[in-house]
Parts: sequence; structure tokens; C-alpha cells
Amino acid sequence: EFIDGLRVTDEETVRIVEMVLAGSINKEIVAAINEAGGRAAGLCGKDCNLIRAKKLVRTKRDEGSNIERVLDLGLVGEPDQIDPHILDCFKNSDITPVIAPIGFGPDGETLNINADTAAGAIAAAVKAKRLIMLTDVSGVLDKAGNLISEMAADEARAAIADGTVSGGMIPKVETCLDAVDNGVEAAVISDGRVPHAILVEFFTPGGAGTMITGADHR
Repeated sequence: EFIDGLRVTDEETVRIVEMVLAGSINKEIVAAINEAGGRAAGLCGKDCNLIRAKKLVRTKRDEGSNIERVLDLGLVGEPDQIDPHILDCFKNSDITPVIAPIGFGPDGETLNINADTAAGAIAAAVKAKRLIMLTDVSGVLDKAGNLISEMAADEARAAIADGTVSGGMIPKVETCLDAVDNGVEAAVISDGRVPHAILVEFFTPGGAGTMITGADHR
């Protein structure tokens, strides 16, 4: 079920989501990393209180009455507090944590969290130097359809305001902005379909995709 394009998650659905994201998909990613020669371990946001969440609240103004109403999306959440202590165990090791975006609410209820939002919140909590978000487009495009390779935070906000950034790219850019506003040096939106996209970002002068930087890191 959707309300104004937003998925509603009921109790039955969130149980399935948790089984799939924290179970099969998480373990598939872990296995792929291990098979490629790395070392990975699977977690979810409920482990060691990693992601404390709150229900996501969205509102919509009724065109007829001009009254703003609250949309009930069920068990959909957003990060409220990140406790990164469990991640400290991985800092001085060669193990990569793979985190499923499942959090817990004030009453212990399971909340389904957007993966991009969860990644941005965790990156900010651990003061990561860079957040890399892989998607199915080359990055942020200008109105002529050309890739914007780098944007300052204020330029990214202006691009949302004037419609240059639209649709599904808006929440991705907003996640990047939240990250750089909270201590991450830079956030990158890149095309995950490109072979070795992360290596290209780290080891080539131009990087890959669109980099969004905060005021302190221009």
C-alpha cells in the first residue's frame, strides 16, 4: 500500500522486511565480499542498539481545505540516535561491517529505515571522511542532462529549490547534505553499475559521480 507515493509498512510487512534485509540479502552481500577475498560480518541496526529510530512523519496540505494532515506510514522510521560503539570493534580490523537498515523505536518496535538515510546517519556518527552512495544513474545532472561533478552544500540546496534536482534524487541529495552538515567531509552519489566505481572515486583525480562538500571542506 502507498500513500502519496510513500510505502506503508504494517506489522506483517516489517517482519518480512527484517527477515529479507537482515537475513538473506545481508548474508548474500557478506558472502560476496568474503568470496572476493575480503572479510565481512553482517549486522542490523537493532544489534547493540546501533540505530535508535523514530517513526517517520510526513504531512500533506489538503488542496480544498488548506489543512495540513499527517500521513500514517506505519512502521517506517528514520534514525534518531546512532550508537556506533559496536562499529569501534571493526576500526582496527580488516573486517567490513554490512549493516541492514532496520532500527528499533521508543517501545522496542521494529522500524524499516531507508537505506540511504541509515547510511548517512551512520557516516555522520562515526565522522567518516566520505559517504559514497551507489545508485543507477551517473550522479546529479544539470538541467541539460550533464553530470555535475562537484557541488558545495549551498549549491546542492539551490539545485533542489530550483528543480534541477528532482524526484528520487532529492532524498539522496538531502542525505548527503545531512551527512556533510554533521561532520562528513564529502558525500558522493555515483553509478553503482559502473565497474569498480568505488575504486574510480578513490584513486582517480576526477573521481566518479557527484561530490557534495560542506563549507569547511571546499
